[in-house]
Amino acid sequence: MKRRVITPLVVTALALLAAPGSAGPEKIAFPAGYKSHVLYATVDRYDIKQHRELYGTPEAVQAAKAGRPIPSGSVLTLVQYKAQVDAQGTPVKDASGRFVKGDVIALTVMEKRAGWGAEYPADLRNGDWEYAAFSPDGKLNEKANYKACFQCHKPHEKQDFVISLASLAGKFPTGAVATKTGANDVTVAGFAFGPKALTVGPGQSVTWTNADNSPHQIALAKSQERSPVLLKGQSHSRAFAAPGVYDYMCGLHPSMKGSIEVK
Repeated sequence: MKRRVITPLVVTALALLAAPGSAGPEKIAFPAGYKSHVLYATVDRYDIKQHRELYGTPEAVQAAKAGRPIPSGSVLTLVQYKAQVDAQGTPVKDASGRFVKGDVIALTVMEKRAGWGAEYPADLRNGDWEYAAFSPDGKLNEKANYKACFQCHKPHEKQDFVISLASLAGKFPTGAVATKTGANDVTVAGFAFGPKALTVGPGQSVTWTNADNSPHQIALAKSQERSPVLLKGQSHSRAFAAPGVYDYMCGLHPSMKGSIEVK
């Protein structure tokens, strides 16, 4: 979830909060006890110089590990920390190679309750999930773009709209990745595509391999075509038949961008 200009959907949702059962982020209480939940993933965001921690209520983690649906009452909390940086603005790393976390920037929360979400149109509804963003002192961010949260998670309906489900279930791959170095290969590492721009011939395929400790997804700009979510070590290939420039981004982290030129 990202902070953006408030949208008509947010205005409408907040206006409906006075009615019982209405939609909106104010349904979610600040998770003051999140540190007593299960820390199920940590991620270093190289693209925005953040360290992130993901917490889940024990019942959510137990259900995910057992392959059961995530139960009503589950709360998933993403804590965003500013990474400490050196004089050159480069994130400082600890002995294990992870970012050293600085101050908390914000907390974003998704909570599931039976019956929540019924007020949203089908093209936005994320099952029974609602989203909320808070400042470090627990104040609700009413100007957050909650529509973007629903839009980002909507394509992941098959995994109950939880992008980090593999980590929640303890099944996210670990260990080194043997990346491919062919002329038509792109490595996803450090929240960047390498190379960022690639030229191939008509009919040739491009293969993306994820080497990050975070899921990624290839999303073509014009066609809106998306790859499956790629966990660490997983690859996706696609052929490009017609000449032209194909811009793409990570469907989970839109600040990551790349392009394929076919000629």
